[in-house]
Amino acid sequence: MQLEIVTPDKKVFEGEVSEASFPGASGAFQVLNSHAPIVSALAKGTVSFTTKEGKQSLIVDGGVVEVKNNVIVVLAEKVVG
Repeated sequence: MQLEIVTPDKKVFEGEVSEASFPGASGAFQVLNSHAPIVSALAKGTVSFTTKEGKQSLIVDGGVVEVKNNVIVVLAEKVVG
């Protein structure tokens, strides 16, 4: 799957991932290959994802995530770390 994480001022990450987990406004959830299309608000919390290099994570301060056709786009208010 392709993951793109952007903030209003820069692109934080773009690359291939095998899974990703998000702090949804209604609770945490995970996205795997061929996930159904979804749009969800994000709460402040940890976004984690697995690339060929291993597991990575960063903290977002809210935002929106869209999943469609194995492309995940995260529009984050701010990336804290």
